[in-house]
Amino acid sequence: EDPSLERHFKGHRDAVTSVDFSLNKKQLASGSMDSCLMIWSMKPQMRAYRFVGHKDAVMCVQFSPSGHLVASGSRDKTVRLWIPSIKGESTVFKAHTATVRSVHFSSDGQSIVTASDDKTVKVWTVHRQKFLFSLSQHINWVRCARFSPDGRLIVSASDDKTVKLWDKTSRECIHSFCEHGGFVNHVDFHPSGTCIAAAGTDSTVKVWDVRMNRLLQHYQGNSVVNSLSFHPSGNYLVTASNDSTLKILDLLEGRLLYTLHGHQGPATCVAFSRAGDLFASGGSDEQVMVWKTNFDAVDDGDVMKPQKSGSSVAGTHHTGSEMDCGIHHKKTRTLDSGRNHEQQEEETSLANTLGHIMEQLDVLTQTVSILEQRLTLTEDKLKECLENQQKIIQNKTN
Repeated sequence: EDPSLERHFKGHRDAVTSVDFSLNKKQLASGSMDSCLMIWSMKPQMRAYRFVGHKDAVMCVQFSPSGHLVASGSRDKTVRLWIPSIKGESTVFKAHTATVRSVHFSSDGQSIVTASDDKTVKVWTVHRQKFLFSLSQHINWVRCARFSPDGRLIVSASDDKTVKLWDKTSRECIHSFCEHGGFVNHVDFHPSGTCIAAAGTDSTVKVWDVRMNRLLQHYQGNSVVNSLSFHPSGNYLVTASNDSTLKILDLLEGRLLYTLHGHQGPATCVAFSRAGDLFASGGSDEQVMVWKTNFDAVDDGDVMKPQKSGSSVAGTHHTGSEMDCGIHHKKTRTLDSGRNHEQQEEETSLANTLGHIMEQLDVLTQTVSILEQRLTLTEDKLKECLENQQKIIQNKTN
């Protein structure tokens, strides 16, 4: 069954720049050139939240892994961390000296990586938004930066036509991929962490193996590619392009699977849900669209294996002997037969408990940050009052 348009949201007053689903799929965040962040409820008839705080265009949004925080970056040079509820409280910090193009949480939710027109990539703690370090070898605007799934690597994409791979511990650039013929708009890690995909103004999408630093696949389109997102299975990639289309690429066979039309004007951003059954897109038409994947409806027994060579599409070619970057099974019928039911239940219970603890930490972190900001404001007001009182007393004395 082909992917189908499920819902579309209207509320932004300018081009949509970024979309992201919460972990539980109950909410969808979007950023826009209208300087607002919108939180859409996936439940019918539920009102959306409009968060106002940024002084200029919101370029990027992302939910924290637990879904209890949303980070946004803006042309006003700041990053905000929001609690996605009715109050829409947020903390703000000046992250860069120019537009913030990209924000991304590490998988443990403890760090954020940001990318900016000031040509740097920066890493921050989520708690207190403490600056940790900067990566600064790009020689033009940095459009996008992402942590690897295990948090050990960072990848960045720039208008200097390079994609750079960084070691988070040593803070050194370990490789530069220079195959793009234009600006690189977007980059992300494959769910396995062993590959990256990048989209560019040269109308291409390229997939590299980061272990051997070699190009695996290359897709040539007809229009600037603005954004991409890996399906959680790692078998598919969805892209958003200036020709108003969304394209779904089959990475196993190295071919174009679907071309979807929905937006009027450039499709600017796209993202799969964490489960992969939905994906969202945004466009210059001010609309946010939610699509049902459908191609993921495969029986539990079906196993998808890498193909030895990709079938060619007009203008598309596949390089490398096989796509060997962890793209394997879509689903497996059973867990290890040697593990008993009780062990599985214990592990599930432990995972749920840890998930709950992480959620509470997120909320506490944000609450502490908000209280600290309010305390600072109160202290500033008290100082101002004292100074005014002193001036009045001096005037009376004189």
